[in-house]
Amino acid sequence: MVLLENKVAVVTGASSGLGRAIALAYAREGARVVLADLREEPVEGGLPTLELIRQSGGTAISRPTDVSQWADIDELVTAAVETYGRLDVMVNNAATYTSTNLVETAEDQWQRVIAVNLTGVFFGCKRAVRQMLKQEAVNEVRGRIVNISSQHGMVASPGDLPYGVSKGGVVQMTRQVAVDHAKDLIVCNAVAPGKIITGKPGIANDPQALDYSVRRTPWPRLGRPEDVAGAALFLASDLATYVTGINLLVDGGWMAG
Repeated sequence: MVLLENKVAVVTGASSGLGRAIALAYAREGARVVLADLREEPVEGGLPTLELIRQSGGTAISRPTDVSQWADIDELVTAAVETYGRLDVMVNNAATYTSTNLVETAEDQWQRVIAVNLTGVFFGCKRAVRQMLKQEAVNEVRGRIVNISSQHGMVASPGDLPYGVSKGGVVQMTRQVAVDHAKDLIVCNAVAPGKIITGKPGIANDPQALDYSVRRTPWPRLGRPEDVAGAALFLASDLATYVTGINLLVDGGWMAG
């Protein structure tokens, strides 16, 4: 069974990490994918996501996008609909971080993280819902939104106040959109990754932090981008229709321990 055959999916932050893995998984499952990012080169190296999808026989286009700008999000969804006819799945994944606590966080750092991580998701949800309201339902659903939140939207993000606050906002926004638009046959869920190993530089790959994460995670390895992509694939598919407003943990059992 091809889970996303002929579905049209927009994925923000699609050049690297979780967004890249989600876009590749969607394309493998038959989706026509619209890739959005400020850059095309993957942080972890290798071919751009667009090239990988096309080489594997998938269908995709790419659009440069700053999710903190309404005009960019508006143009992104417009391009998806003009190219492929509708919007079935909107994945709001693009995010940034500062690794600063309350007193260390400068005003411009706060504003940038909130602009990308929270306002960017607000813009993505709003533009997606506007489009989905115009569409006929397919298998009882007009469209699906998948927001990428975080384990640190549920518990504190040690040493990174703006990131934790922004991700907590994404969790609540997901619930709001799900409840407000259930009657419109729009499904909205979030995926909350735990410790996932990506090509992201900086404190995320600090040896001491990694050692702590290994000891804290019940599953005998840390997460991979493909683990998050699997959850995002489920929530984008017809397997998840009477599932809305959830924040699906992908954390190897961290929060259960």
